[in-house]
Amino acid sequence: MKKIVYIFCTCALIIFFTSVLVMPSYGSEKEQDIDMSKLSSKSKRCLGCHANATPGIVEDWYTSLHSRTTPRMGLAREKIESRISAESVKEELSENFVGCYECHSLNVEQHKDSFNHFGLKINVVVSPKDCAICHPTEEKEYAPSKKGYAVSNLEKNAVFKTLVDTVISLKEVREGKVVALGVSETTKMDTCYGCHGTEVKVTGTKRISSGPLTLTVPDLQNWPNQGVGRINPDGSRGACSSCHPRHSFSIEIARKPYTCAQCHLEPDVPAWNVYKESKHANIYSSKYHDWDFNTVPWELGKDIKAPSCATCHNSLLTTPKGKVIVPRTHDFGARLWVRIFGLVYTHPQPKSGDTSIIKNKDGLPLPTDFTGNLAAEYLIDDQEQQSRQDQMMGICITCHGTNWVQMHFAKLDATIKETDKMALNATLLLTNAWEKNLADNTNPFDETIEQQWITQWLFYANSIRYASAMTGAPDYATFKNGWWEMTRNLKGMEDWINLHQ
Repeated sequence: MKKIVYIFCTCALIIFFTSVLVMPSYGSEKEQDIDMSKLSSKSKRCLGCHANATPGIVEDWYTSLHSRTTPRMGLAREKIESRISAESVKEELSENFVGCYECHSLNVEQHKDSFNHFGLKINVVVSPKDCAICHPTEEKEYAPSKKGYAVSNLEKNAVFKTLVDTVISLKEVREGKVVALGVSETTKMDTCYGCHGTEVKVTGTKRISSGPLTLTVPDLQNWPNQGVGRINPDGSRGACSSCHPRHSFSIEIARKPYTCAQCHLEPDVPAWNVYKESKHANIYSSKYHDWDFNTVPWELGKDIKAPSCATCHNSLLTTPKGKVIVPRTHDFGARLWVRIFGLVYTHPQPKSGDTSIIKNKDGLPLPTDFTGNLAAEYLIDDQEQQSRQDQMMGICITCHGTNWVQMHFAKLDATIKETDKMALNATLLLTNAWEKNLADNTNPFDETIEQQWITQWLFYANSIRYASAMTGAPDYATFKNGWWEMTRNLKGMEDWINLHQ
């Protein structure tokens, strides 16, 4: 009897592995449209298992350009139409569709997360350095940007780190006082770090079960992780999948505003909320189904009739006659002249995405001092500011008259100056409280009046600035986190001081 059971089990396993690993049945309607002869034998092996184990991943990949495009095909396109910025790609990669193995097997010697998987050496994390095999320009632009340094700017800037740790630290009440217990590593990705990213570390290996199989895989700390400044196991910065989600890596998804809405939300960065209330979003919401979000380059007035976030911040734009309005960039601050999201005050954009290197006159890693004086040597100069503003105005002028655009930017300049004055007023009240020993400035973020001060510039001033910059949403500039709240908050700070004197 035991012998019969043994023979039966052996046959069952042979049938399973033959059907899964040797003779994959892809069975998808999407697969019928794909020339499987252009897929490498190794990627076919991946699909054979994962069509059963993780069918969602496989089906998503079938919808991608990767599933039907070889690097050679991409390189053959006209430069302005190409999605590939590499001048050439290695022969062994250039002839095959971009499949599972082609992405997960790159630079294994640099990946601490590489492991043997059914005879193939692969990496768990596909990093920007891997994507750079075909997209080097994009990686070169992104890595040194503020997004690329997003987690470093939180961790290495002592002021930002104190602010973040004060906000997200677990608290406990002891003898009637609130005591901070520190930041939980386990839940970091549910806080600021969910957008900024953390460092993905390999702490060893672990055993996991997948269907009838037990696998040994790298044990990753801070995973899953799609933060824009994520530090990867190969040392690279960023996550392309933040905007081009795996495994479709869709340019359509990246160009639609919902992608940016994952992080750019009220109260501190209310770009999505402001956009939703704008005239641009009104047009987008009504007509986007008639537009083309996949074509390259993007022809304004033909492919789209109103901007999404990507239109203004990074896409390659042309007129319907083919004239380039702005080139593509993956440094999302490259067209911005002023940083409306600053610590306390607006300021010119920093020269480097690594803002932790900035030092103001007081020696703090901030672009301004407490009264708004600039740390100018770390910030772009007037000429560069004007050049970037001209670029942005050039986008606006394709749909609006010159006078309309000029008056809009003049209005924005005025709004920036006025909100900076309101932030300064809050700062003067706070320093007054410190001078009178009503509050302790050892940690400038943990007492009530200090948190009122933070709210003034981090929430309310930002809301007004974004509303002004994005051509609409007057409610966000007035009552919804706008002037009404700034005025009320300023009076609240004054009352707090009077109460504690």
